[in-house]
Amino acid sequence: MRNGTRRIATTLTAGVLAAGLLAGCGSSGGGSDSGGSDGGSGGTTSGDTIKIGYSAWPGWFPLTVAEQEKVFEDAGVDVEMVYFTDYTASLDALAAGKVDINAQTLNDTLFGVAAGSEQTIIVAGDNSTGNDAIICDESITSVADLEGKTVGAEEGVVDHFLLLQGLAEEDLTQDDIDFVGVKTDAAAAGFAGGEFDCVGVFAPFTVQALERKGSHVLFDSSDFPGVIPDHLVAETSLVEDRPEDVQKVVDGWYATLDLLEQDPDGTTAIMAEKAGLTPEEYADLAGGTTLFDAKTALDAFADRANDPTSLPEMARRINPFLLESGLVKDEAPLDGLFAPQFTQAYVDANG
Repeated sequence: MRNGTRRIATTLTAGVLAAGLLAGCGSSGGGSDSGGSDGGSGGTTSGDTIKIGYSAWPGWFPLTVAEQEKVFEDAGVDVEMVYFTDYTASLDALAAGKVDINAQTLNDTLFGVAAGSEQTIIVAGDNSTGNDAIICDESITSVADLEGKTVGAEEGVVDHFLLLQGLAEEDLTQDDIDFVGVKTDAAAAGFAGGEFDCVGVFAPFTVQALERKGSHVLFDSSDFPGVIPDHLVAETSLVEDRPEDVQKVVDGWYATLDLLEQDPDGTTAIMAEKAGLTPEEYADLAGGTTLFDAKTALDAFADRANDPTSLPEMARRINPFLLESGLVKDEAPLDGLFAPQFTQAYVDANG
C-alpha cells in the first residue's frame, strides 16, 4: 500500500531533498508510482496549475476520486495531482516548492515550519480514529503491563507520540519501558517475528503486526481523539498570492466528500484500486479514519485550551514533543499556521 513512512522526515538537508524529489517526482502516470497526472483544465479554470501532492492514507485517497471525477476542474481551478509512493518525499516536495499543496499530518507540518518552511493548513481533513495502534503480545493486557517491556516504534513520529499518551494514562514515561526506535515497516515485521513485546504502527502495517499469534491492540488512536490529525497544507505564498484559487481547491475538497457520500460503492472502488486493495479491505481500513465535513473542520480549527480535538491546542502539545525528541532545534511558530477562513467561506456559501 505504501513505501517508507506516513510520518516525519528527520532532516531537510539538501541531499535528502534531492533524493526525495527524485524518488517522489521522477516518474509520471498512473498506478502507484510516484508522480502525477493532469487533473484536467478547461476553459472555466483560472490561474497557473496548482500541484497537489498526496500519498497512501485513507484520509487522502479521496483526492484520487477528485482527480478521476475532475472535481477541481468543475470548481474552476487547474489542478495537477502528484501521487507519492513515499510519503516523506511528498513532505520534501512541499518544502522545496515542487508541489503547492500537500496532504500531511500536523506533526509533519510543525516539523517543516520549525525547519523554516512557510506552510499554512487550508483544510482540516481527518483524524486517525483507530488506524494507528499499539499492538502487544498476549502477555500484556494493560498499559501498566508495559513497564519493563520492549516496545518498537518509529522514533519521533505520531505512533511514538500515541505511545507516550497511553503511558501517561498510567503515570508511566518512556523511561519505564525498553523503547526501540525502528522504522515502521521494520517494527511491524520485527514484532510479527517475535522481536518486540509491543509495537506502535499505522495501517496497513497494523495488519502485518496482528499476524503474530496472540497479538492484540492494547490501545489505538480512537482512545485519544484529536491526537493524530491530517490536513491539506499549502505553501504560504500560494495562500497570500492566490486566495481565490485556494478557495476553489477547498470547495473542490468538500465537493469530493459529497461524492463519497452520494456514491459510497463507486468511490470506494476508485480509492481501493489506488491503494492496491479490494473494496472490502479498503472499507475496513477507512473505518479507522474519520473524515471531517466542513462544520466539523471549523470546530477543529477553533482554539480551545485543554481540548485535544482543537488543532491549535494539539499543536501546542506536539511542539514540545518534537523538541524533546531532538527532531527540531526550536518550536514551530503557530501564528498564521491555520487558515479556517476558506472552510468558513464554504459553509457560508453552502449552509
